[in-house]
Amino acid sequence: MSVRVLNPNAEVLNKSAALHMNINAAKGLQDVLKSNLGPKGTIKMLVGGAGDIKLTKDGNTLLKEMQIQNPTAIMIARTAVAQDDISGDGTTSTVIFIGELMKQSDRYIDEGDFMLILGQLIFFEKHDMALLYILFPISSTYVGCGIVRMHPRVLVDGFEIAKKATLQFLENFKTPVVMGEEPDKEMLKMVARTTLRTKLYEALADQLTDIVVNAVLCIRKPEEPIDLFMVEIMHMRQKFDVDTRLVEGLVLDHGSRHPDMKRRAENCYILTCNVSLEYEKSEINAGFFYSNAEQREAMVVAERRSVDERVRKIIELKNKVCNGTDNNFVVINQKGIDPPSLDLLARAGIVALRRAKRRNMERLVLACGGEAVNSVDDLTPDCLGWAGLVYEHVLGEEKYTFVEEVKHPHSCTILIKGPNDHTIAQIKDAVRDGLRSVKNTIEDEAVVLGAGAFEVAARQHLINEVKKSVKGRAQLGIQAFADALLVVPKTLAENSGLDTQDVIISLTGEHDKGNIVGINQHTGEPIDPQMEGIFDNYAVKRQIINSGPVIASQLLLVDEVIRAGRNMRKPT
Repeated sequence: MSVRVLNPNAEVLNKSAALHMNINAAKGLQDVLKSNLGPKGTIKMLVGGAGDIKLTKDGNTLLKEMQIQNPTAIMIARTAVAQDDISGDGTTSTVIFIGELMKQSDRYIDEGDFMLILGQLIFFEKHDMALLYILFPISSTYVGCGIVRMHPRVLVDGFEIAKKATLQFLENFKTPVVMGEEPDKEMLKMVARTTLRTKLYEALADQLTDIVVNAVLCIRKPEEPIDLFMVEIMHMRQKFDVDTRLVEGLVLDHGSRHPDMKRRAENCYILTCNVSLEYEKSEINAGFFYSNAEQREAMVVAERRSVDERVRKIIELKNKVCNGTDNNFVVINQKGIDPPSLDLLARAGIVALRRAKRRNMERLVLACGGEAVNSVDDLTPDCLGWAGLVYEHVLGEEKYTFVEEVKHPHSCTILIKGPNDHTIAQIKDAVRDGLRSVKNTIEDEAVVLGAGAFEVAARQHLINEVKKSVKGRAQLGIQAFADALLVVPKTLAENSGLDTQDVIISLTGEHDKGNIVGINQHTGEPIDPQMEGIFDNYAVKRQIINSGPVIASQLLLVDEVIRAGRNMRKPT
């Protein structure tokens, strides 16, 4: 081996061992995650080093939290996590698709082709050698026979042809959705429901469907990309998961810091600002010198006067807009407000909150209107937002401030409630995936029939049309790719406790008749996904088909695994 010449102590896996290492790693990761797929999937319990427990069936969470050491499995996991970052879902599907591609490839590479030469004719058959000796006994025309191992490049070429054909089929198979100024809300609900039911139990998923869809439509602006960061996901550990609700406004995770300020205010002007209302030390190394107590006192008074002047300007604006009315005035500041300033604001009847998160400053402007100001000079009523109700909610030692009844919100809060941290974490992961699925549908303006319908239809298309148009051994790669597509409906059936062979035979039979059907996970019978409202994201399917064969091809073409880096040389 050439590497041994370069370094006799190098750790190397040869071609056969490297290939089997990659295939076994892909199959191992597939076996870990495949039981989580679909609404009937099971849940994994992750136990940390300190004994902390996390319950989840989200593939992205599992791949990030699990301690994976095999380099091939790490590579596949990173691909699947990137899938979630790009499209927000499809992590588990990506892993099991790559694993199935490797498993199907293993069948063809391990079995090899039996080559039988009779005179000038050469037969390639995938049969057992002993059987072929019986079928073709030695005769005068016999020249020779043997096993020819298939090169992975043959399968990779077939993968590439199948991938392009499947992507083209996906373009024709997708269902267009019209997304104008008034999107098809029912279609968005069906997409969100399909996603959420794979993460949560059915009743909770159906309740969260309306919340997720309304949240995305709330922040959506015509001709602008949807920024999901404008949906604040806040949690409170109380009550039950079904008490989760959408707040068309904002929920801040802190309250006012003065006992005399109102805990509930109606008809409120909202001033969003990033102004220091406390004495701050200079950023440079500066010093003040005085020779007697009077000079020191004068300096302290001057410092206080500067801060008080800013507070007075805010009070003047409040008096300007609120005098003679029953309206209230709320200040939400990103920087600090010291106790003397809080006292002045409380005397003026102003509710003040300090140290708000920067992201919430953006959300406040979008929810309430107005502008975020960085200076109190030249304040005008145009800078102010509006909220019909601002109130404080105390939960144990924690305080929350609700800003509700805003006029034209373009930012909102999903308030997740649950009895424990496990429930809250599960709901939070599911809500994020649901938001991404609705966003993808609006941007793609298309959906794909779910319940395994696309995979079965694409497989039949590859077998009945694409494979017949290709000559040579690349057909084997197309066959392997087509069979790998069936891993999704097979896994859905297996996780539902159904007979996978009966289900696949039933589905393929219906597709051959021209019927587009998916799997009913309760009975195993074919169903029309469109009638049942089961839709997947077009972007997710496209990304799975794009990324899966690429990673599988790279792993199949690895002919040596070499330990690299400074530790390559073994200590003598």
